[in-house]
Amino acid sequence: MTIKRREFLAFLGISAGTVTLNPLAKFPATEKSIAATIPNTLAKELSNPNLFSIQLPIPLDIDNLTADEQKSAYSTYEVVDDLVLPSGFTYDVIAAWGDPVGDSRFGYNNDYLSLLETAPNEGLLTVNFEYISSNTWLQTFSKVIGQSLPLEIKEIPTGYEEEIQAFELPENDPLKTQVKATCEQALIDLGIGVISIRRNSNGQWERTYAKTDRRITGISGLKDGRYLKATGPAVAVFTKTNKQGYDDQLGEKIIGTFQNCAGGTTPWGTVFSAEENFQDQVPEAVMADGSSLKPSQTPFKIIVSKTGGKNEVNITGWANVFGLAGNKYGWMVEIDPANPNDYGTKHTWLGRYRHEAVAFHTVADKPLAVYSGCDRRGGHLYKFVSKANIKDPKDKSNSRLMEDGMLYGAKFNPDGTGRWIALRPDTPVDPVLPSQVQGKEGQGIVGLPNPKRTEGGIIKISRDEDITSYKQQFKTLSDLYPGNPSEKQGAILIDAHYAANAAGVTCTARPEDTEMSPDGTLYMTYTSGTPDSSGGPDPQIFKGPNGETAYEFGWIMSLKEDNNDPAAMTFRWKLFSTGGEPAKGGLGFSNPDNLKLDNKGNLWMVTDMTTLTMNKAIPERVIEGKAVSQTELVGLFGNNSAWFIPTSGKNAGNAYPFAIGPMETEMTGPTFTSDQKTLLISIQHPGEAGGIRENMQSETRNFLIQTTNGQEFTQKRTVPIGSNWPSKKPNDPPRPAIVAIRRLNQETIA
Repeated sequence: MTIKRREFLAFLGISAGTVTLNPLAKFPATEKSIAATIPNTLAKELSNPNLFSIQLPIPLDIDNLTADEQKSAYSTYEVVDDLVLPSGFTYDVIAAWGDPVGDSRFGYNNDYLSLLETAPNEGLLTVNFEYISSNTWLQTFSKVIGQSLPLEIKEIPTGYEEEIQAFELPENDPLKTQVKATCEQALIDLGIGVISIRRNSNGQWERTYAKTDRRITGISGLKDGRYLKATGPAVAVFTKTNKQGYDDQLGEKIIGTFQNCAGGTTPWGTVFSAEENFQDQVPEAVMADGSSLKPSQTPFKIIVSKTGGKNEVNITGWANVFGLAGNKYGWMVEIDPANPNDYGTKHTWLGRYRHEAVAFHTVADKPLAVYSGCDRRGGHLYKFVSKANIKDPKDKSNSRLMEDGMLYGAKFNPDGTGRWIALRPDTPVDPVLPSQVQGKEGQGIVGLPNPKRTEGGIIKISRDEDITSYKQQFKTLSDLYPGNPSEKQGAILIDAHYAANAAGVTCTARPEDTEMSPDGTLYMTYTSGTPDSSGGPDPQIFKGPNGETAYEFGWIMSLKEDNNDPAAMTFRWKLFSTGGEPAKGGLGFSNPDNLKLDNKGNLWMVTDMTTLTMNKAIPERVIEGKAVSQTELVGLFGNNSAWFIPTSGKNAGNAYPFAIGPMETEMTGPTFTSDQKTLLISIQHPGEAGGIRENMQSETRNFLIQTTNGQEFTQKRTVPIGSNWPSKKPNDPPRPAIVAIRRLNQETIA
């Protein structure tokens, strides 16, 4: 009999005599651990029947329980508003929203983390701040920050929707003044931060408040002169004087960075931050010459809807009032944490799209390869290859390699091979066909640059025959983008997603993280194969374990360049791990997101289930003769979680749960200290839907669960309403925060 959980715990260094089930993960119906129900034969092999790690709301194959034992053990489940870890582990909160950082504050929804160790047990921690969870941010702002927002928008009735063209209002208009002051607070909470930390004699990590501590916010440069810089061909578009579209009059200067999601750390000690869903703040589509559409295309917008019996406010267009140029956002931003005067450089050769992460393939005497995905339904995987070669992978001058090279998009073939398509002016226009794209209700959509080029923007094509006429009108990307050679290349990079669609780059399933292993294998997460109105994945590539298309639960893919050459134009790929219910062939997780390789080459993965789907009741799987969608079934998986996945040996590709996040959170940015004794993780948007958990409120919901062999039974699940994390005190406001996970005995985790 294979003892899969024992192997996992042995890897963690936990002895059979010291581990019991974490009490936070107990199942109240039995008031004992699931391990007590393990068959006698397995219990003998385990030596200790309580040897078990954390337990999720659904049975896993690694439980090694019979169907009847699963029904008994999983008939009830209690969700906990805390970070749940295996016994023998604890966590420390290092910093939380509102804490002081330099001359600013710790931002909201912290994401990617990068630790640059400057000495034993100390270093500089770079943090991304992704977005504002409008409803909870508004509810808790005055409690956490200690001041009121100028614009009162809490008591708006359900169904209210308003667009305010704040940028176009006169400067002395009182409404503009209120909107600007409120949006300034929101954009201060986005961007990048650097904080100095150290580990004390008790093993706990704490802040040291060094001179390097600083914030790069969504409005850096607006008042303080701390503009961001740019390199590459898009600068030619920023600085040209005869733009077709909107001009912010700043030339190559850039105000701020926002929507900073995942990222990556270079071998030479700089950090890259990914500007992801920038379209929530500024226009994404551009004019044919790469210049911006007017700020009015993304107005300051307030929408109020009812969720779970409560009004929920959602606000977009925080940047509208400042008149920011949309073409300056959606890039990879590089900073040197150790340089207190560095406020970021946007490398435009890496392309403008909804960046999720970045990985570096660095080999001496070879070109630099930089990989990143566009996190959207139907997004692409990209690779930048430098023109010059790397000499020393740890030399900080390698940053200059990103000033000249070429950006490519990945073309995946169903047979496990692939090739890279250059996004340059002479590349043929050969778009993906709508019939090759998974679509809502079977109708695929491909977005392309608007053929009426003087109007700018995009069109959505849903018929293959319309692609044929498009190809007759435009032969190469040069026909789509006007200007001199530098301006053409700059416009292509600014419009990278739609240029890639025009060039025939494969549409994929929301590519999120990219992680490069020392042997040259690139690991990528594809979070969701469900399409939406703007696009979807190629169903020949992205299939579930039983051939399902429009597969929601996601995958981890591995990719290897031919001859392991960073500059190779061909590669091989395979789906390495697949999410979903074990009864259907999945590994028990849903929607994989950020990845981190430990020193032994094993993957650590965190999931990204959408807030409104987590713990959503599933009392039935068939309603009025129609099966409940996979998107709805995500509720089965409970809160977001963290997993350990070996990449070699007999358990390669198996998944083992390691942690469960607090209510309505996403765990992001996992990173290890060099001694592997601490795992740093961001916990973002606690209480995103429910807001403050009032008086420890909870409710019981029914879920129709399946055993690992497909037998159905009902689970009663207790679910907290809202969150009080990290204080966990009744009625306290939830705050996004960074935690340091460590073992109580101070030994290594990985």
